[in-house]
Amino acid sequence: MKIVLVLLDGLGDRACALLDGRTPLQSAFKPHLDRLASLGSNGLFHAALCGQCLPSETAHYLMFGYDMREFPGRGPLEAMGYGVSFDETDVVSLAHFSSVAWEGDRPVLTHSRRDIRGDGGELSRLYESLAFYEVDGVRLRLHHTHFNDAVVVLSGEVSPFVCDSDPMVIGRPMAMVQPLSGNPEPEKSERTAQALNAYLSHCHRVLAEHEVNGLRKSRNQAPANFLATQRCGRLIKHESFQERWDLSALLIGSGAVYEGLARDLGMTFVRVKEGKDPGKDLRERIEIAIADPRHDFVHVHTKVPDEAAHTGDPMKKLKAIESLDRGLDVLVKAVEQRDDLVVAVTGDHSTASITSLIHSGEPVPLVMVGPGVRADPITAFDEVSCASGCLGFLRGRELMLMLLNYADRSALVGHRLDPLDRPSVPQSYKRFRMTE
Repeated sequence: MKIVLVLLDGLGDRACALLDGRTPLQSAFKPHLDRLASLGSNGLFHAALCGQCLPSETAHYLMFGYDMREFPGRGPLEAMGYGVSFDETDVVSLAHFSSVAWEGDRPVLTHSRRDIRGDGGELSRLYESLAFYEVDGVRLRLHHTHFNDAVVVLSGEVSPFVCDSDPMVIGRPMAMVQPLSGNPEPEKSERTAQALNAYLSHCHRVLAEHEVNGLRKSRNQAPANFLATQRCGRLIKHESFQERWDLSALLIGSGAVYEGLARDLGMTFVRVKEGKDPGKDLRERIEIAIADPRHDFVHVHTKVPDEAAHTGDPMKKLKAIESLDRGLDVLVKAVEQRDDLVVAVTGDHSTASITSLIHSGEPVPLVMVGPGVRADPITAFDEVSCASGCLGFLRGRELMLMLLNYADRSALVGHRLDPLDRPSVPQSYKRFRMTE
């Protein structure tokens, strides 16, 4: 039995006054999502604990059955996705330009990552001016990756256990990088924090005097005068997805972080482009998933609901969901006609359309469809309707365990055919041979 997991990133939302107290998903015209709800089991899902606001990469690791001790951080994942080279002992941080205004001795965020846009390679010139820096034996390399995105690679006696400099909310002061409390590498983390603070100070001095920012000011554009950093990480050795679940896996997505995630978990990755029609894009991804002959598990990802929510307009998210629903026609047809598919549709987290939060902590709706899957009375796919479904409330790795169960691949607890404690029946194990 093949498993197809369709993930609509940032799908969940809050009640919106603009939509008469409903969520964009509740308000959208979505006949295919509703059809899937009527065919299968419905419930709610949260990758961790209710109320926790998860970034996508963290939610994916927890959803795929890993815990936070195995999570490398977003920095290394972005770097891998963009082909930036770094060593296993290096620390990698996300970085981007912001604009700050000084209030006394405090640099206050006035324009964040999405607000800083460049013309004709201007941002590339700014990034190039900050490419290399070294202080107290710590070497820093800045790699411009995409638009206003970059990664900083730190080499030497460094540690990922430091906090972010980016407050992510307009009007808040930039933060001093500090070692995390109670971390296992106090000396390295102190050295890393000091090096980053020295580097960010250096960057601000260079940026403040750069001719590009002079041009930006002359055009009444916000100057890119501060390099903000966040989500440091370092590679961590752990089992591959196939070793953990005994499933060969394919991930279909468009973002670099998802390519990095696939590489870190040993999944095959198919990079697809984001076009102007989200429904068409999703249909093409699902067609790849359904036709794929080589993988037991296919994860189909789209970032569209999350991006729409970040505009702050619930109607844009509603329209995005309606477009994606049109692309689910091939998935509905497949589960209605085939008896070798187990399909799930859900989100990785909620992204509220109107809030000061980046992501919000509400659970997201979940539906599973396939041979033998219990069909409950639910006929609408949304955050409220699915809560009454027979799946109940799944958390973290329970999603994978249920998919494994419905694919008839789950091991009976306590039954072991090889030395590893697996949740699935191993497809290959040491066969018995007669002894002398």
